[in-house]
Amino acid sequence: MYVSDLALDDFRSYEHLVVSFEPGITTFVGPNGQGKTNLVEAIGYLSTLSSHRVGSESALVRRAAPGEEQPGGAVVRAKVIHGERPTVLEVEIVSGKANRARLNRGQTRPRELLGLLRTVAFAPEDLALVREEPVVRRRFLDDLAVTLRPALAGVRVEHDRILAQRASLLKAARAARGVSASMATSLEVWDAQLAAVDARLIAARVDVVTHLRDWVASSYATVSTVSGAQSEAQIAYRASLLLREGAAEPDPRRSTAWLEEEKELLDVEATTARLIAAMADLHPQEVERGANLVGAHRDDLSLFLGGLPAKGFASHGEQWSMALALRLASYEMLRHDVDAFGGDGEPVLILDDVFASLDARRRRALTGVVAGAQQALVTAAVDEDVPSEIDGARFKVEASTLTAVT
Repeated sequence: MYVSDLALDDFRSYEHLVVSFEPGITTFVGPNGQGKTNLVEAIGYLSTLSSHRVGSESALVRRAAPGEEQPGGAVVRAKVIHGERPTVLEVEIVSGKANRARLNRGQTRPRELLGLLRTVAFAPEDLALVREEPVVRRRFLDDLAVTLRPALAGVRVEHDRILAQRASLLKAARAARGVSASMATSLEVWDAQLAAVDARLIAARVDVVTHLRDWVASSYATVSTVSGAQSEAQIAYRASLLLREGAAEPDPRRSTAWLEEEKELLDVEATTARLIAAMADLHPQEVERGANLVGAHRDDLSLFLGGLPAKGFASHGEQWSMALALRLASYEMLRHDVDAFGGDGEPVLILDDVFASLDARRRRALTGVVAGAQQALVTAAVDEDVPSEIDGARFKVEASTLTAVT
């Protein structure tokens, strides 16, 4: 699949933009602050209905100049080609209200657009996948799970709603210095509801990890600059439920039992029952702290290099390689998903100002991946940041205006 046309109205720095693309590589070059990232962010937004840069959608609506009327929203529209079939996706981001969506000009729910445009984006901020807190890695897994099975978007929303309501009940019980009979009954109801959606979300994440594992190992080997005794990259799903039940932390240097324990989490019905039991045991501690203490919201994706945790032991260069390997593994996993669009599920590859941060060997490895992509969108501050092997269409970006470079 590829994006053939993109139109923006009042999105970020763009008041109006209409641009066409061809398959292959398209590069956008211009100084920082000129609109390159805003452009590829718009395509990513149509893919995931979220921004990798900000949590608030109000930031996506163009800020009017002094004296001008502030736009009430923004529109992102794209034509996506699957094989020979075009599909037009459109999202209207409405300030202070629910967003609206259109599919082939017909009204639909925004959620119905998920999965119709697949993207994998890599940016310097992706070092957070290795360095930062578990919430970053949970979102990484959840985004991939929804890309593979868009219906899981509803499960994520339901999970967050139930999690918040159960937490409110726990805080109320803490404030009351005890659990009344009615609170206890309500808590049991929320236990069952949260466990049910938790189990589905956990199973979806484990399924992603299972399919991603070999791709991470091979992608890291491709981008690693270490020769000879090269470290092996490994990933594992770190489930708070398993730790609560007494399982050991995933550790590739010791037993492989965690692989079997991880696989057992694919059984949604059994995991639901296990979560309900764990929540019941934790009621006193949860009320004392006013917080949910077990479940998908406390899980993590463990990353290892040479059997050691990447977060604590990897060098800066190794962390870069691991972050890049996670994104490239995602790309490879999705492009080999033969069940999607009759085998045309290859995602659009987005590289946002990445080459400037990579050393020569990583640049060469990434260039090889880009060259084989059905469509790759690359941004760079200066021409020198783009490897000479990368050809294709090129645009100069200045003050949110695109000029084709011939």
